[in-house]
Amino acid sequence: MKLFASYLLAAVLGTVLGGTAIAADAPAAAAKPAKPDPAKGDTLFTTAPPNGVSCASCHNADGNSAVAANPKLAQQHPEYILKQLTEFKSGKRKSAIMQPMVAHLSEQDMRDIAWFLGSKTIKPGFAKEKDLVVLGERIYRGGIADRQVPACAGCHSPTGAGIPAQYPRLGGQHADYTEGQLKAFRDGIRANSPQMTGVAAKMNDREIKAVADYIAGLR
Repeated sequence: MKLFASYLLAAVLGTVLGGTAIAADAPAAAAKPAKPDPAKGDTLFTTAPPNGVSCASCHNADGNSAVAANPKLAQQHPEYILKQLTEFKSGKRKSAIMQPMVAHLSEQDMRDIAWFLGSKTIKPGFAKEKDLVVLGERIYRGGIADRQVPACAGCHSPTGAGIPAQYPRLGGQHADYTEGQLKAFRDGIRANSPQMTGVAAKMNDREIKAVADYIAGLR
């Protein structure tokens, strides 16, 4: 009985003192990330680390890559860029080029870079394959009904602007890069988006090329 009374007293005291006994066992709240600093992101993006090259060497200082194989990053949704950088670092998204580039970056570094790139303006592109542009537009706006391929516009918007924090901006992106990524999704090389893997798996090379070229001209 005395032992029971001791336990009861301890419980009551814990309640009276504001739940001290319970609070001691509660996990500490996760610290909120610091506010993004685009100016710092600019420096990180354009300055080469001691053992490598800068991000700008492939994507240009303003995020508008001049090389069709390298994506334009300017005006991309920061949350999307942060997700991709994080997944390059963890290995969830495979890239022999990007994994070493992000290995030394902290989460805050990646956040700063992402918000810097989101603050830049993408330079518009244009479609080049005139014989495929009609097919590309049809797929982008209406999908491929007989294979249950949804319209790209449903997630990425009719203008290719995307939906912040969910679906990336596509409008104006290099056709070569978009084509390469769609094939990588289809072939299982890029595996960090089950939705896109499912969509690309139902498309042939001609359809992928057509929609990628159409996307390049969206604005």
